[in-house]
Amino acid sequence: MPFNYQQDFHTVNFRQHPEHYRVGKGEQGVLLVQPYKGEILPHWRFRTPSVARESSEQIYALFEAYLKANDFVGADMARKFLQMGFTRARRYANHRGGKKYDGPVPDDKKGQSGSHGRAELPRSPEDPEKAEAAAIFKRKWDEAKQHPDYLRQRAEFEARYGK
Repeated sequence: MPFNYQQDFHTVNFRQHPEHYRVGKGEQGVLLVQPYKGEILPHWRFRTPSVARESSEQIYALFEAYLKANDFVGADMARKFLQMGFTRARRYANHRGGKKYDGPVPDDKKGQSGSHGRAELPRSPEDPEKAEAAAIFKRKWDEAKQHPDYLRQRAEFEARYGK
């Protein structure tokens, strides 16, 4: 099932109500789903390769703890933060200042992925430090999405609550 952006994310506790969670595509909901956003976001950093390494290791440790607790929603959110570490570091590697699209995000599209009809800005010369930070997150993200317990719990979650 697609990610549902119409939910009241301010009141739903997804640990208590995993039936309301949808995996969606990519990073959908990464900055909305509580209490996981609050638990993972403080560890998410990618400014330099050493910061990215520490951050990705902390988030991966949370990922493993969620799996051990049989908390698929938490594990999936940690996976999304690892993915977002990769994509945001790549954005900064390609676009000085991190701004990829021209103009503001329309109010009704805030929190959602995509250009929303905005033009992509030209790329800057690649920032090798941000590119290395992105590669660090990419390795951890790949490891997470292929983890056998993650794959098993995802299949069980989707069988129970739908795709």
